[in-house]
Amino acid sequence: MSQQNYKNHARYYAPHHFIFLPLTGFMMVWGLVNAYKNEDKRIEWLLFSLLSFCILYLALMLRQHYALGNQNRIVRLEFRLRYFELYGKSSGDVESKLSFGQIAALRFADDKEFKELLQQALQHNLTGDAIKQRIKSWQADHMRV
Repeated sequence: MSQQNYKNHARYYAPHHFIFLPLTGFMMVWGLVNAYKNEDKRIEWLLFSLLSFCILYLALMLRQHYALGNQNRIVRLEFRLRYFELYGKSSGDVESKLSFGQIAALRFADDKEFKELLQQALQHNLTGDAIKQRIKSWQADHMRV
C-alpha cells in the first residue's frame, strides 16, 4: 500500500463507485436516448429514466448519510481524546471554535504538527483543506468510509 498523503487520501469502494453507480447512470442515459429515438414508447422510457435516476440518487444519498454520520461522530471523539492526551484538559472550548472540516483535517497531522496547526486554525480560521495542505508528516487513515 502506498503512503497516504493529501493527493491520494480519497477512498473508493469499487463495487459501488465503479460498477453500481456508473451502471445506474448509464441506464438513466440509455432511457433518455431511447425516449428520444422511440416516440411510440416515449413515456415508458422516460419513466425508466426517472426510476433509474431515483435509484441512483437514493444510492448516493443513503450510503453517504449513514456512513458519514457515524464517521463524523467518531472523528469528533478522536479529536477530544487526542486533545486530552496532548494538553491534559477537556477540548470543549477549543472544539466549539472549530468547524467539523477543521477537526477532520487535523486528524491527518502528527502530534507536533497537530498543536501547531490547531493554533493556526484558531488564529487564522484556516479551512480544512488549507490545514491538510500544510501537513508535512501525513498520518494515514485507511479505515475511513
